[in-house]
Amino acid sequence: IGVGLVGFGLFFLLFGILLYFDSVLLAFGNLLFLSGLVFIIGFRRTFTFFFQRPKLKGTSFFFGGLIVVLMRWPILGMLLEVYGFISLFR
Repeated sequence: IGVGLVGFGLFFLLFGILLYFDSVLLAFGNLLFLSGLVFIIGFRRTFTFFFQRPKLKGTSFFFGGLIVVLMRWPILGMLLEVYGFISLFR
C-alpha cells in the first residue's frame, strides 16, 4: 500500500507540474507521498526523521511549502518544498 501511495503521489506531483503548477494536483500528490512514506517506514520513524534537531530547518521549509501549496500559491510552495527537500536529504 505504501509503495503504491508514494508512486501515485509522485505521479500527481509530476502531472501537476506538467499542467502548469495545478495546485490541486500538487496538494494531492504531496498528501499521497507523505501518507505513503508513513505506510512504508511507520509513523514513529517518519516523525523522528522529520523532527530531528539538525533537520528542523528543512522540515519547516518542506511543510511550509506544503501549506503554501494548499493555500493555492503553487509555484512559491513548490520552491519552498524543493529547498526543504534538499536541506533534509543532504
